[in-house]
Amino acid sequence: PVSVGMSMDIASIDTISEINMDYTATIFLRQRWTDERLCFDGNKSLSLDGRLVEMLWVPDTFIVDSKKSFLHDVTVENRLIRIYPNGTVLYAIRITTTVSCSMDLTKYPMDKQTCTLQLESCES
Repeated sequence: PVSVGMSMDIASIDTISEINMDYTATIFLRQRWTDERLCFDGNKSLSLDGRLVEMLWVPDTFIVDSKKSFLHDVTVENRLIRIYPNGTVLYAIRITTTVSCSMDLTKYPMDKQTCTLQLESCES
């Protein structure tokens, strides 16, 4: 098994829809793991073109309850791949996602809602 570290920053919550019971957010997702096959001599990291992600193993991470999501691609795909001499890989992406959120509006306007943003991965 590969241990994958993950961090996420919410850049913005763009919309909240009481009618559709969902919200839209833009997030920065960073994942870090070590792949010994990528070790190299040196003391500086390598930043790779995001298009090379197709040639690397990356975790199969998805957003639970996402209705739709997309990776930003202006002017190029917003992906960062950095490889360190010890084989550690940093993979960062910017995603906008619309996620389901069951809201209880019976006490509106004095209600309080809690919406989650869950990430999971399933590897075979």
